[in-house]
Amino acid sequence: MAAVDITTHPGHLARRLQQAHYLLWNTMVSEEITSPQFAVLNALVAEPGLDQRTVGERVGLDRSTVAEVISRLDRRGLLDKVRDPQDGRRFLLRPTEDGTRTHRRLALRTARMNQVLLAPLTADERTLFLDLISRVADAAEGLRNPAEPLVGRP
Repeated sequence: MAAVDITTHPGHLARRLQQAHYLLWNTMVSEEITSPQFAVLNALVAEPGLDQRTVGERVGLDRSTVAEVISRLDRRGLLDKVRDPQDGRRFLLRPTEDGTRTHRRLALRTARMNQVLLAPLTADERTLFLDLISRVADAAEGLRNPAEPLVGRP
C-alpha cells in the first residue's frame, strides 16, 4: 500500500495549526496563562457569575478540563468562587480585579497574535476561514456525545 498524502487530512492540518497557535501564544501572549485559561477568564469577564458547567459549555471545555482551569485561575487569584445562594452545591465565578486587569492585557496581546496567525489570508479569506473552522468545530462538539451512533451517518 502506498503512503497517503497527509497534507490533505484535516486532523493533520488542525494539529499543525494548533502547533502554530501554541508557539504564537507562548511568544506573543503569555507563558503563564494558557489559551483555555484565557477563554474561561474571557467568558467570566463577559458574564460574571456563571457556574463552572456553564463556563465549560461557553468555551467548549469538558467537565474535568474546565475544573482544572478554574482551579488554576483561582490559585492565581484571578477569579472568585462564591456559593450560589439558590443552590449551595455549586459555585458562581467572577473575575477578581487582578483577573480583569490580566484579561485586559491578554486580550490586546491575543488580538495582535490573531493578526499574525491570520496574516497569510486576505480579509475575505479570514472571514471565510473563521466561518468554516467554526462550523467544523461546532459539528465536532456533537461527536463527544452523539445522539445516534456514528455508524450509518453520511
